[in-house]
Amino acid sequence: MSYLNVLKQSTVVHLCFAISYFTSGLILNFVQAIFYFGLRPYNKTLYRKINYYLSYSFYSQLVFMSEWWSGTTVSIYIKRDEYNKYYGKEHGYLIMNHSYEIDWLMGWQFCDGIGVLGNCKAYAKKAIQYMPPIGWMWKFSEFVFLERSFEKDKEIIKKQITELCDYPDPVWLLMTPEGTRYTATKHEASVKFAKEKNLPILKHHLTPRTRGFTTSLQYFRGKIPAIYNVQLAFERDSKTPPTLLSLLYGKPVHAHMYLERIPVENVPTNEAEAAKWLHDLFVVKDKMQESFLNTGDFFLESGVEKVDCLQVPPRVYSLINTLGWAIITLTPMLYYLVGLLFSGKLLYLSIGGAILAAFYILLQKSIGITQISQGSSYGTEKK
Repeated sequence: MSYLNVLKQSTVVHLCFAISYFTSGLILNFVQAIFYFGLRPYNKTLYRKINYYLSYSFYSQLVFMSEWWSGTTVSIYIKRDEYNKYYGKEHGYLIMNHSYEIDWLMGWQFCDGIGVLGNCKAYAKKAIQYMPPIGWMWKFSEFVFLERSFEKDKEIIKKQITELCDYPDPVWLLMTPEGTRYTATKHEASVKFAKEKNLPILKHHLTPRTRGFTTSLQYFRGKIPAIYNVQLAFERDSKTPPTLLSLLYGKPVHAHMYLERIPVENVPTNEAEAAKWLHDLFVVKDKMQESFLNTGDFFLESGVEKVDCLQVPPRVYSLINTLGWAIITLTPMLYYLVGLLFSGKLLYLSIGGAILAAFYILLQKSIGITQISQGSSYGTEKK
């Protein structure tokens, strides 16, 4: 085993990454709060431009872990002419399958490559906004936080969609209509629901929840020009599982991501027809996933038109940003902790140990949140 591989699997190195990541996140939260309350009421445009870089500085540390630390690659299947003309140059509403623990990070990796990572938004559970640093980061970045009560959520969606469409630079808003990650148990509940409602039976996806989509559609129509259909898959027989833990240990994975640009005017205006359009889209997504799992190719058995395969090279900014934060945060923190540990006083030793333990627990909890077994329930709420 090489020295670099030993470093990648070292608990001490992982702990250093956790210290840098969470400390930098809190520092960025503090700066965000100053601008949110001191600048945003007077100049939203300037606030949003500044917040782009604050958000990027936080998100790109995880992109660094994926691209530079683990060497993970993402093969992009896309129409080359549309990629050059539209991607990263317009507002986009993303519909993505939610099948893996790191599907969101693979999306971030692609978004970094086209220069929109700092303006990536998503629908999220309201409780997350109270969780520092990521929840605070998302709150200051105007994410769409939902309460899982449609009467309340439709007003939240109206307000937040209107805000996001007013951004000066391209915003990509992610929706995962399945509502939670795929598991066998959730799929069983999904199939039961689909049969009861006479909806398409999906093999590799959960039945999409349509009300969030149709409600959003009526507010972003005419403001967001395109819906981006995103289908992500990993090889079924891959030796390295596509998890955050794999990336933390420096083990590369290979993601395959299909992207299709769909003009919003192609979606029916009638709510029932728009809901059917989403169900039909997931039927196609299901065929693509089946084709990929069977053949390693999205197109061979799905009937979907084959498109170009591209590799978006990693940008150096995530590397520079992460190394910069490591220097800023670890130098004083480690100096302080070493001083406590070598003080010889039991109280100081206890304080130092408690600080290290807290960061280690934060790291483990963060990894745990991404795990499929920790996903929300399916089938207990109305679609």
